[in-house]
Amino acid sequence: MNQHPPAGRDLTIDFARVVCVLLVVFVHLVLVGVGRNPDGSPAFADPVNGTKWVAPASWIAEIMPLFFVVGGFAARVGWSSSQRRGESEGAFVRTRLARLARPAFPLYAFLTIALITATLLGVDPALLNTVAIPVGSVLWFLGAYMLVQALAPWMIRWHERAPWLALACLLAAALLVDTLRLVVGIWWLGLDRIDPAGYGLGDELFGLPNVAFVWLFAQQIGFCLRDGWFSRLNAWRLILVIVAGFGAVALLVWLGDYSRSMLTNQWPPTTPLAVLAIVQAAAFTLFNPALAAIMRTKPAQALVFWAGSRLMSIYLWHVTAIVAITGLLLILPWPMPYPGSAAWWWTRLPMMVAVFALVWLISLWTARYERPVPEAPGRSVPPLATVVAVVAFVVPSIIISAYGLDLPLAIIAVAATGLSLLLIRPGAWVVAPPRAGEQVKAKTEADAG
Repeated sequence: MNQHPPAGRDLTIDFARVVCVLLVVFVHLVLVGVGRNPDGSPAFADPVNGTKWVAPASWIAEIMPLFFVVGGFAARVGWSSSQRRGESEGAFVRTRLARLARPAFPLYAFLTIALITATLLGVDPALLNTVAIPVGSVLWFLGAYMLVQALAPWMIRWHERAPWLALACLLAAALLVDTLRLVVGIWWLGLDRIDPAGYGLGDELFGLPNVAFVWLFAQQIGFCLRDGWFSRLNAWRLILVIVAGFGAVALLVWLGDYSRSMLTNQWPPTTPLAVLAIVQAAAFTLFNPALAAIMRTKPAQALVFWAGSRLMSIYLWHVTAIVAITGLLLILPWPMPYPGSAAWWWTRLPMMVAVFALVWLISLWTARYERPVPEAPGRSVPPLATVVAVVAFVVPSIIISAYGLDLPLAIIAVAATGLSLLLIRPGAWVVAPPRAGEQVKAKTEADAG
């Protein structure tokens, strides 16, 4: 079936989204250190431990700031369109909640069933944690992305009134949270990382507010990108922004107690990632002419449209696919090199092909849940219902990210996500036809748009 891009759509934004997710898949493949010892027994080792190039490479490979930047760009475009259609803030938020919660529900249900089955079969809890925790490690994105999307209408208004103040306040808040985490959580209370086997305290809990502040800052950079802030800079100035940004990250790492690995700084998010959002927005603008040329070709458009139509499926299910394929190879008498060896690195490419093949099969079922479901015109949804739906969806993913996935949290997540979908489902609330004056106003705005 031929697909044509909508008129006026910036296809480089879609390209950036797809590349971000593909890079995330590759990074997770690199971090899964499973192979065999010389005697054929399973070997579990960190393939990047002690590798000097990993930390510097993470300054490029940590691409999630760009994902939130392009998400901010898209939110600004979507908000403008929704305003022309006369939609409310609640309708805008519910549309984005549905785009995340609908594909997330099947994953939560699958994980819940899998954990119940494994528990009933008497699988060793330590082995179960070894498998479940990495599977749940990607779920932080659901809560973080939904949070910033839910706040987008109000953040856009703040950006329109005082863009520099919004950026300064969010960056200052992120630095303050990092400081409190370091001074109070680590120095005064002597907390370490949360034990993945329990629900205790850990220094990460002090950094949770940055799930909002860091990613809202990246979203604001996306608003600036949409407004043309970066495109008004010539190539040399963009390069200067990139170099200065990396210099600022290096200074933060040197002066603060931040990890040199940006992947470690991802959870909970820290201020260096906010600075990387500026760097990546500038780099995206610098390479935009080349990306635009690529996206004028039919093969590139076909690939981006195909991946974009199942992007959440790829992101949500790829770790499950990695675990499934790795487990199958361990069960079968399949030769597997020791993690971190030269032969092991060469297996990453065929593993990536296998993972995408399995995710493609999964997406034949799950991609349908990524299709937008329009709201009934004039539907009257109480604002409190929208707020409860957002909170119910956001909170479980944040808790899972902090404590790791286990059966109780999986059950909570599937129940809370189901509640969110019930609250926002089409026909859940009374449909109140707009008054005649509102109909005329909506039609006038639509014609003007």
